Amino acid sequence: MQLTQTTQTRRRTPIVSESFSVTVPVRMRLLVADKMDLSALEELKVLGIEIESRPELTRDTLPAALEGIGILVVRSTEVTAKAIASGRQLNLIVRAGVGVGTIDVAAASARGVYVANCPGKNATAVAELTMAFILALDRRLVDATSELRAGRWEKAKYSVARGLFGRRIGIAGLGAIGREVLLRARAFGLEPHAWSRSLTPGRAAKLDVSYARTLEDLAARSDIFTVHLTATPQTRGIVSRSVLEALPDGAIVVNAARPEVMDYAALEELIPRKGLRVGLDVFATEPDKSSAPFESHLLERGLVYGTPHVGAQTEQAQRAVALETARIIRAFMTEEELPNVVNICATSPARYAVVVRMMDKVGVLANTLSVMKRHGINIEEISNTVFEGATATCTKMRVSGRPSEACLKEIAAFEEVLHVDIVALPNLA
Repeated sequence: MQLTQTTQTRRRTPIVSESFSVTVPVRMRLLVADKMDLSALEELKVLGIEIESRPELTRDTLPAALEGIGILVVRSTEVTAKAIASGRQLNLIVRAGVGVGTIDVAAASARGVYVANCPGKNATAVAELTMAFILALDRRLVDATSELRAGRWEKAKYSVARGLFGRRIGIAGLGAIGREVLLRARAFGLEPHAWSRSLTPGRAAKLDVSYARTLEDLAARSDIFTVHLTATPQTRGIVSRSVLEALPDGAIVVNAARPEVMDYAALEELIPRKGLRVGLDVFATEPDKSSAPFESHLLERGLVYGTPHVGAQTEQAQRAVALETARIIRAFMTEEELPNVVNICATSPARYAVVVRMMDKVGVLANTLSVMKRHGINIEEISNTVFEGATATCTKMRVSGRPSEACLKEIAAFEEVLHVDIVALPNLA
């Protein structure tokens, strides 16, 4: 028997238990705890969503603000386990950006809270900044501008630049941003090389990019080395000292990804020794405010340009992220599937499916669930199909253990139950 998941579209209404009491809010409340384009969220009001904007919130003040909140949207504000525990009615957290490193995903999963993000929506903006760094470093635009502003015309000094055409660019990470950089690199006549944890020689050939087996190999053949890797336990420090030492002297290095992926101590030492030209949008110790004092020894080591983590901060990118955030929330309220969710089991623990055809009457499903509970059967997933005329339904309950014959007979004994089947599911673990 082949199972299909034909499910009625349903709207989720949060029901929250607090000390044995049940609260059913009249309207879903959405809190935006960062600055973002709210106009894209206006359409959500037709779904009965009440939108609150509090961009001043921080990781320490967020927990107290989550009382009665059903949906939380953040960009850079950290969402701790304490905050998630405080949000008793919290159903969904959306990171309006790529990655979820600022959210305690494990704590959210433990409380059954969805976590989703907006991958790829800022890829163009970050790729544009990457190319801006490369061009500025090659032509030393910042230094030339500074001297002009100081009243010095140094034409001879800034007339010497290698140029980009025909040089080799190494792209570490070929996700959405890396591919956008690849597209722009070709437009400048750069020779592209790439390494990614998931990149294979075959896929590299399809992308028409030279395949590097290791990051060291990539660095060794890179006149320009740009990093577009997400920060995970596996990628922390992956652009190590040995990778940086493999770079040719005078290479351009750009990190518009995350500071955790690169050994900044080694970079600081190697900048003057190898004459590296470096562009950084991310730093190891970034202020948690948009305007604050800042110091970095890296900026004093040589030809190093920096921006205050603004890679994704173009109007176009922010609009795209806001629209994607609205799409995720709309799907949460009206659809069965939630886009870009990151904390759903990749492989279901269910090993059997109990398929029950029954009359579409009040209490029939409740009786079935009561029997399953009495026999100690844990239901991992459940879906329900209502047939034309609304006289019969088919309920599919995916369970981790095989129900006994006594359990199945007890369910089949109900007058309104038409048929009961049990199907073994493939073990995909």
